[in-house]
Amino acid sequence: MTNPMRSGRETPGLPTPPTGWPIGSYGTYAEAQRAVDHLSDQNFTVQDVTIVGVDLMQVERVIGRLTWGKVIGGGVVSGAWLGLFFGLLVSLVVTGAGFAPVLFGLIGGIVFGLISATIPYAATRGQRDFASTMQLVAGRYDVLCDPRSAEKARDMLSKLSN
Repeated sequence: MTNPMRSGRETPGLPTPPTGWPIGSYGTYAEAQRAVDHLSDQNFTVQDVTIVGVDLMQVERVIGRLTWGKVIGGGVVSGAWLGLFFGLLVSLVVTGAGFAPVLFGLIGGIVFGLISATIPYAATRGQRDFASTMQLVAGRYDVLCDPRSAEKARDMLSKLSN
């Protein structure tokens, strides 16, 4: 009996494994992207190509130390921008109020920014006194191609490395 889900009727939105033959393997995404761009420049049908990240890692890069001053300052600045934006929007709709909507929005935004920044920081109780960014990185990037045109793509990529 055949699997009805393998006949091109996969459930939309569900992750599906990549298919195709490997035509190149690269140490960085930029190199894999360069290879596909080269194929595109040669008028190759790039719709048949897939870049696959292999050996995935979640990388957290620490960008600095957090202190109460930085947390409060960041909350004030982000809240002030948000409040200023909403205050200006309200001042466009309300006539004859002068700068009251802008001032009210600014003060409200600062209070909101302080609360939204300090409560989560206080909840960590000193267990996370640093700021960081997260990235999903692969150990290598394989470029796969539809078997019908994989040999042609390999030939084109061999000229790229020369």
